[in-house]
Amino acid sequence: MTIRVLLADDQALIRAGFRSILERDNSFEVVAEAADGHEAVAAARRTRPDVVLMDIRMPRLDGLAATEAICADSRLAGVHVIVVTTYELDEYVYGALRAGASGFLLKDLEPDDLRKAVRTVSEGHALLAPAVTRRLIEAFATRPARNPALAAKLAQLTEREREIVTLVGSGLGNDDIAARLVISPLTAKTHVSRAMAKVDARDRAQLVVFAYESGLVTPPVG
Repeated sequence: MTIRVLLADDQALIRAGFRSILERDNSFEVVAEAADGHEAVAAARRTRPDVVLMDIRMPRLDGLAATEAICADSRLAGVHVIVVTTYELDEYVYGALRAGASGFLLKDLEPDDLRKAVRTVSEGHALLAPAVTRRLIEAFATRPARNPALAAKLAQLTEREREIVTLVGSGLGNDDIAARLVISPLTAKTHVSRAMAKVDARDRAQLVVFAYESGLVTPPVG
């Protein structure tokens, strides 16, 4: 199956580079390009790609706002956004995930890693570079008290689902969760899907955010 990709970056050279990398593999098709956030949102609605590679710093409408607009549009429920940037500052990591991004990558990644990232996110998995994961944990560790409104969503989860969400937030995949809890990978996947539905997480990345914000996963101290 061909993975349809939208490229959003204000630098034409970056877009050309990503297009060249992706289209070397016949399983990818670049369906549109955008030079700013407004163009990205319009192109997403027009082409409904599987994955959007979204730059953060763009004119008129930045990548975080564009990501939020795409992820909030019910017509684009199947569209996954990967934020790709030269920056790895805390506010960008947290902002991108809160906006609904499924992944966060730095622009210095290798071509094979870019293709793997797009494929991974197109399959509904979360994607966080190791350096970004570390900064995400640090960001949560220094954030103010958690939103009390999350308690209502947390109360909807069964004990097993809380356990599953905690493991997802700790970075474990379905196979690792299955091995840890001595259940089948399919059962683990079912629990993850049910938990996502209960807490209104559009994908696994949002479930990771919920795990931290609800207190199921506590950032390490020091």
